[in-house]
Amino acid sequence: MIKWGIVGAGNIAHSFSKDLALVRGGELVSVASRDLEKAKGFSAIYGAPNAYGSYEELFKSNTVDVVYIATPHTSHAELSIAAMNHGINVLCEKPIGVNKDQVKEMFQVARAQNVFLMEALWSRFNPTIKKVKEMVDDGSIGDIGYLHADFAFYALDRDEKGRLLNTSLAGGSLLDIGIYPIFLSYLLLGMPKDIKASAHFFKTGVEMQVSMIFSYEKAQAMLYSGLNSNSEMKAEIAGSKGSIYIHPRWHETTGYTLEVDGDSTVNEVGKLGKGYTYEIEEVHTCLNSGKKESSLWSHKNSLDLIEIMDTVRSKTGIVFPFE
Repeated sequence: MIKWGIVGAGNIAHSFSKDLALVRGGELVSVASRDLEKAKGFSAIYGAPNAYGSYEELFKSNTVDVVYIATPHTSHAELSIAAMNHGINVLCEKPIGVNKDQVKEMFQVARAQNVFLMEALWSRFNPTIKKVKEMVDDGSIGDIGYLHADFAFYALDRDEKGRLLNTSLAGGSLLDIGIYPIFLSYLLLGMPKDIKASAHFFKTGVEMQVSMIFSYEKAQAMLYSGLNSNSEMKAEIAGSKGSIYIHPRWHETTGYTLEVDGDSTVNEVGKLGKGYTYEIEEVHTCLNSGKKESSLWSHKNSLDLIEIMDTVRSKTGIVFPFE
């Protein structure tokens, strides 16, 4: 039985813990928050025997095999490194770090400590998205010429000191949700040859929307993220023989539509829980077989992804005060 610890007791940690309960072979044993009462309340809900009022206490507790880092972006690198330096395996919420220098250091520590480290990019393990990648790779819709993916919701009425609208917490749409359209383009088409990007900024200094065009040898990807409106969130991959539409919200989808030769077929793939179950299963598979990184979402994949996001940031002037 793989023993899990949760670092940070916010909303995403609740979603993750509900899904962990659906996966065989793992159990939640420890929860850490900077607020001990919050940690105790969280652990009571999910039946975890241990609650800690600091992250360091959990890392020193010798109670867990792996931790899930569920704190804001800005502490991902620091807390992952602290956990790994105690010999603990890590699943770190995306983005794994806020820039490439952070991510490189994290993987260096993982190698030095000989522990498992993976970015929790849950969409990579979604059954529908895995199926779509298979179809693209086997030529089901021919040569890809066009990809479109977006992710947006209205958030400008939220707390300006909260993580989405606060530059000190690496806020803005790009790192939080723009990472998803970028990931899909990278997964299906690889590293772009050229990137064009345009951003608008909110009064707090965070970028509130960004449009991107990724150019490849024979394809273009039109990508978007935003916090000042909703968007449809249906992804389209169009090729020389047909198209695939990933149903909304595509990053946590349960199905897709395939169009070939004028025939359209709707395919419902389904999913277990909210969908964190699949990345949890991947962690279990890796740990049980002694692997230090996933072959489905490797260290190189995470480094490529943050490199693309660093490039978008440099082209649009997205800078955080701590950098």
